[in-house]
Amino acid sequence: MITHHVLDAHEFHIIDWNHHPISLPLPIILWTENGLVTFMSSAFEHDDSGKVIVARNGGKFVKLHEKIYQLDAGANTVSFDAEHHPVNASKPLDISITRNVFMMWVSVIVLLLIFIAAARRYKKSENNVPTGIAGFIEPLVVFVRDEIGIPMIGEHKYKKYMPYLLTIFFFIWINNIFGLIPILNGANLSGNIAFTFTLAIFTFIITTFSGNKNYWKHIFWMPGVPVPMKIFLMPIEIIGMFVKPISLMIRLFANITAGHIIVLALMSLIFIFKSVFIAPVSVGFALFIGVIEIIVTAIQAYIFTVLSALYFGMATEEEHH
Repeated sequence: MITHHVLDAHEFHIIDWNHHPISLPLPIILWTENGLVTFMSSAFEHDDSGKVIVARNGGKFVKLHEKIYQLDAGANTVSFDAEHHPVNASKPLDISITRNVFMMWVSVIVLLLIFIAAARRYKKSENNVPTGIAGFIEPLVVFVRDEIGIPMIGEHKYKKYMPYLLTIFFFIWINNIFGLIPILNGANLSGNIAFTFTLAIFTFIITTFSGNKNYWKHIFWMPGVPVPMKIFLMPIEIIGMFVKPISLMIRLFANITAGHIIVLALMSLIFIFKSVFIAPVSVGFALFIGVIEIIVTAIQAYIFTVLSALYFGMATEEEHH
């Protein structure tokens, strides 16, 4: 149950009412041998065991553990091997709008609305005095500039990196917050390894292309040390180039996912012990972890932004004599 909750899905399961699930269906978009196939996830009738078959464009599709398979020609039911893997079905290219993709678009729209509204406030105000939403946004922007950008990159070079630093800070933060809203039922974008991988790749690309002569010299031929040590350090530094973005990816993914798993595990104790007397303890501890998660949403956005700025600063640092 916990695993299915923290993973991505093709619909928003809101609640069960009289043993009937109520959910918000999302578009399923598949690319098969017969071309593009589209339909709504409600066609599977909330089935995730592969029993419901959806026939579209000459193909038969089933959903099994949130993965969509196309049955082989002539097959009317899905067959499994000893490890419960389908043997008479293959996975088409799935480019569906899952709940994580949907919430990513929602977060982008929310951020655009917030910052466009803040910009209009500045335009209408006298002497650029922030009011309304701008009064809330300005301290955060100034914080990223004065506490992250300038100290990590330097006063002379930080400006060109500020758009990226502000983007990832607010983008990660708002998606972390969305992941805590119960009605969204696990729209856990920051807990998706593909999402954190993509952000880490952007940081890696910017760092690599920002690297100056001094940066590459410290990687391939460390100055100030004996030649044998230069040869020894070079492969370590090259590995470190890739370890840095990997650590960014794993840190954000693991911290956000762990919080969700702990809360669900604590609530599950009520059903494991089958006792209502466990409820106060489970709810109390889950509430405590929930409060910590609210703090972690901002902390993880801050850490990702700080480390990205630190890598940019290391890549652009001038040689000191």
